[in-house]
Amino acid sequence: MPVEDKPVQYSFEGLSRVLAPRDGAHSGWPPAVVASVFQTGLNLMRDLEQKGIRVAGVDCNPENPGFRSRYGQSFLCPNPDKEPDAWLDFMLSLAEALGEKPVLIAASDIFVSAIGKHTERLDEHFILSKTGCRLQASLGTKEVQYALAREHGMPSPQAAYIQSADELEQFCRQARFPVLLKPRQPREWEALPEGSPLRGHKAVSAQSAEELIALYSHLDGVVPDAVAQEEIVGPDSAKYCYLSVYATDGQRLGACVVHELRAYPLMYGCATIVEPVVDEEIDQVCHRFLSSVGYVGIGEIEVKRDIRDGRVLLIEVNPRFSGTGDSAKYTGVETGYLHYLDLIGQKPAPVSATRFDFRHVMLRNELTAFPKYLEAGLIGWGEWFHSLRRPIKYFDFDLSDFSNARISGMAGARGFVAGLLRKWGLRS
Repeated sequence: MPVEDKPVQYSFEGLSRVLAPRDGAHSGWPPAVVASVFQTGLNLMRDLEQKGIRVAGVDCNPENPGFRSRYGQSFLCPNPDKEPDAWLDFMLSLAEALGEKPVLIAASDIFVSAIGKHTERLDEHFILSKTGCRLQASLGTKEVQYALAREHGMPSPQAAYIQSADELEQFCRQARFPVLLKPRQPREWEALPEGSPLRGHKAVSAQSAEELIALYSHLDGVVPDAVAQEEIVGPDSAKYCYLSVYATDGQRLGACVVHELRAYPLMYGCATIVEPVVDEEIDQVCHRFLSSVGYVGIGEIEVKRDIRDGRVLLIEVNPRFSGTGDSAKYTGVETGYLHYLDLIGQKPAPVSATRFDFRHVMLRNELTAFPKYLEAGLIGWGEWFHSLRRPIKYFDFDLSDFSNARISGMAGARGFVAGLLRKWGLRS
């Protein structure tokens, strides 16, 4: 158990880089700690550092790009799922080493959960919203998302929290197929045994009750908790994301809507290319929901228009800074910076999206996805090239951070070539 009055001491090599004054920095503003230095969190670190804010990152995966980046300073922490007490000790030690109370912002699900679990202790050493952190942690599981959606009037497909094959069979008797099977949290399926057909998936689709029950059999006895949800029918281009940030007093500080054009994996993966749009219906539906639940902080809501009836329905809530959320800053809605300002009491004025002439691309995944879209007959070469003609803002290709840009570019090129070779029958 962590020591109540004094955390275990850790060595934070490179901390002086965080503590050093920044050009253009506002005197007296505290540093920020971003929990996750995967590309998502790294982009948030970059955004804050470019505003003159001193920033550090923490992560339990030493392979994440923040550990080889020019932005901020990243520190390897214990895994909060496997060693929760050690992780809390680490965080308290980091706050003590910084010498002042830093702002704490999560950028991945594992840290949303950890911060929510340890909110009381962390609040003594970090600047955060206790209300916001607890709600974000509860929204980290699909069953809570759908329950809150039903309670607060957010349109959503029929869904059920499943803990056994019997419960799944009961759901099947009243569901309209196709139906998706999802993990409660994405990382639960990432830990499935090698060879499991569900390992690493965000969702899998079944066209019949028999197929759904067969898919669930790979979970039963391993990770039996899952969510079954009626599928929202339509292509990847029927999906949209509402990207927003809400103040500690409940005010909306900024929001925008982006239209997803493609995703990887196809149909059920993360968006690889999006463009900002004006969509009042999606804006208002999502805003009403987040206002109703008392949301505080940065968030993303992914929705989809069902091609059968045109209804906008909830896919999922990502209660944190997200990969697609990186696109918001290019519209003029700098969610990370606005959240930081709000937490330190600066009370920023609300902003609206003002820039729409760009597309936001996850280069590695977009290059890997294209051959699969091509093979499926969903896009041609000309249409693909045309989709990339507008100004591009990259999620994972920042030449100022060349080491990581090179890795993303090379990984994307390998996926692109390998996919084309498979399509042409030159590779199995």
